[in-house]
Amino acid sequence: MQRSCVSESLGSKRLGVSDRIRILLFGCVVVLGPFAMPTMAADPPTKETVRAALKRATTYMSETIADHGGYAWVSSVDGKLSHGEGACDDDRVWVQPPGTPAVGEAYLRAFKATGDAAHMRAAINVAKCLFEGQLASGGWGYSIDFAPEVRANIPYLEGVAASSEGMFRTPEPGGWEIWRQRKFKHNKTVIDDDTTSAALSFSLNLLETMSLSNMLASPELIRSVSLALQSTRLAQYPIGAWSHHYDRMPTSTPSVEFYPIVDASYPDDWSRTWTKDYNGCYMLNDNITQNMIRTMLLAWRITKDERYRDTAIRGGEFLLRAQMPEPQPAWAQQYDRNMHPVWDRKFEPPAIAGYESQTVLETLLDLYDATQDERFLEPIQPAIAYLRTCLRPDGRLPRYSELKTNQPLYFNLKYELTSDDSEMPDHYGFVGDSRLDKIERRYRSTVEGTEEKATTVSADRVAKILAAQHEDGGWREPGFVRDPKGRKVVPDEGVIHSATFIKNVGLLCDHLMSIADSR
Repeated sequence: MQRSCVSESLGSKRLGVSDRIRILLFGCVVVLGPFAMPTMAADPPTKETVRAALKRATTYMSETIADHGGYAWVSSVDGKLSHGEGACDDDRVWVQPPGTPAVGEAYLRAFKATGDAAHMRAAINVAKCLFEGQLASGGWGYSIDFAPEVRANIPYLEGVAASSEGMFRTPEPGGWEIWRQRKFKHNKTVIDDDTTSAALSFSLNLLETMSLSNMLASPELIRSVSLALQSTRLAQYPIGAWSHHYDRMPTSTPSVEFYPIVDASYPDDWSRTWTKDYNGCYMLNDNITQNMIRTMLLAWRITKDERYRDTAIRGGEFLLRAQMPEPQPAWAQQYDRNMHPVWDRKFEPPAIAGYESQTVLETLLDLYDATQDERFLEPIQPAIAYLRTCLRPDGRLPRYSELKTNQPLYFNLKYELTSDDSEMPDHYGFVGDSRLDKIERRYRSTVEGTEEKATTVSADRVAKILAAQHEDGGWREPGFVRDPKGRKVVPDEGVIHSATFIKNVGLLCDHLMSIADSR
């Protein structure tokens, strides 16, 4: 297995604080049992014990599990097998969380909590991996390939000659009508599933962390962030939303003449069977626009560049326009250019979407926190009140509620729309947990100007995490990993989940920070 070493090229220029950054940019569950350590410490874990555990975890992940500095979702304990949403091998890593950038964020948290350079070295390797996987369209796809014969067919930015960059640019205003044709299908910047937004957010956070620590950052890192910000900003529609993906570097925003700025409304009628037309250019599905808004707020906070504030606010204004009228003041998953809810995949109908509506509410609160613009608070109370009427007897929310009638919608095993939830496919969240109480508490706290009580990580929970850590530094769990051909392999020694690493590192860091704050 090819291993990456710390990239000296990602540490060649000194950066200052955020104003200098702006100048440069401008041009899971812990599993005990046979996979855990057999005993648990009787005394509360010390700060030194937690720091040592974090270092062991980072060393194991970065030296045994990493490929080219990147990660998949699940790996064998020796790192030889791995998979994300698709199969991987020694020369493929996953960008889509909980893949490479999400693991990188955990390293940054560990560095901030401990100051240990081992975590920063691992984070820099993640940045190098992402730089080598950035596409000529400016962002990232679901995965990154390193095998030379595969890379030869993918226009990674690092390998695209300046003379050929023009073919990957949009000479006319872009938009879904052009991008969905996938003329440059290997050059597809994916916004879906927090893919490009996660990679960009990690890179921004790394840039800030290095700057605040008076560390070195590279021209490659600066270029990567700058191009990704330019690309995603210009891919935003005049109305403020983003699409699922785009396959070339935008040179201007899509045309307002073709993508007019109008409010959401109910279609006169809609098909109860899948239309296969993919007319949904404005996407809330899988938090596409929500994640980009948060990324632009982060870019504004770090760079102080007002362009990113304006981009985030336009995204927020789309959320305001996308709220459906009475009697259902919430949000659909996807809208066409006339702002009507439309079909996407065969199990994603035009409907009010419970999961996405909740993330929209959380994003509106984020926007208010960042801008103090009271417009972003106005939709919240009506939406919460309406969504409570959608709750099932078990207290959960259906993913879909029918337009106007508000009847819950599900799919059976034949992918036929139905109000019966007894035979749903198990690959998709047709029913989800309600976060309405939590969202309402946050809203009340925001309006009243009070602070929500911070949650602390108990010493007992930290002790359990430490007890579950294997002596090599990993957290082993029962499960399967896929081989390069996609076949399931169930190792006796268990597997490594990136999501568990991220969760446990976060909890251990929270514990360390709470100790520091209490002194």
